[in-house]
Amino acid sequence: MDRATEPAAGKGKPRPALFRALGKKDPPTGIVVAGRPYRRVEIFKHDSWAATALYTDDVNTLVCKFNRIEPILGLPTGWLGQWLADREAYFYRTLADLPGIPAGCGPIHVDGAVMPNAVGHAFVDGRPLKESDRLPPSFFDDLRQQLAVIHERGIAYMDLHKRENIILGSDGRGYLIDFQVSMRVSPESWLAPARWLVNAFQQGDQYHLAKHQLRLGQSSPEEMEKMLDAARPTWIRAHRIIARPLRALRRRLLVALGIRKGLGKAQSEHFTEDGLLAETTPRRAA
Repeated sequence: MDRATEPAAGKGKPRPALFRALGKKDPPTGIVVAGRPYRRVEIFKHDSWAATALYTDDVNTLVCKFNRIEPILGLPTGWLGQWLADREAYFYRTLADLPGIPAGCGPIHVDGAVMPNAVGHAFVDGRPLKESDRLPPSFFDDLRQQLAVIHERGIAYMDLHKRENIILGSDGRGYLIDFQVSMRVSPESWLAPARWLVNAFQQGDQYHLAKHQLRLGQSSPEEMEKMLDAARPTWIRAHRIIARPLRALRRRLLVALGIRKGLGKAQSEHFTEDGLLAETTPRRAA
């Protein structure tokens, strides 16, 4: 049974269709990739923007994300789902040679048709990083070097504040997943004058990685605090002033709708995202 349909005692009620990327539907039970059929094993996540599930053919295992297609108050969102999928697939292709980035899997078919809102990658045997994890001494150094290569290619990851996007592989390495909001502005693009924005977001990547290193006790608090003070971009301070009240408002709305309980944290939802569940349950993840 998928966790999305398991009983959730003491938690909020299931999300209504408006707050689910695929509406009343779940990710398809079967897909075809590169001519091979895969069956759905588990649903990791289904929120307002995407539904992510695990698929296997008993030899290979894939993680597939189905971006939003459910209309919002009558407004179509299929174009948005396709745009998000195309962007993320682009980043997996661009970074395919890096050891800490799972390989993209190419077009995803369902019932003989390509799913334009879908993107997938090879499953990483491991789990989302937790504060209680005991890591190899080189873990963050390797991850920082990997991030430096990503930045050298003109890409800002932009989602490193979420620790669940860092996968601790069974090999002890760190892997990055979920490039949905990543950004790149090439020198040849007409947007090249906006390159300063990518640089600002790259500074944010470095800051958030240093913050995770501090919280996992990989360096002395004094050393890391100095690093955080030096690395914290001004825009992050400004973003907090705006984002924190909006996050609080969103949580209150979800509590009012019965989707969440208590303080409105994601862990109180009927179906808790796999990466957040890993904070209290040792399990493998995408």
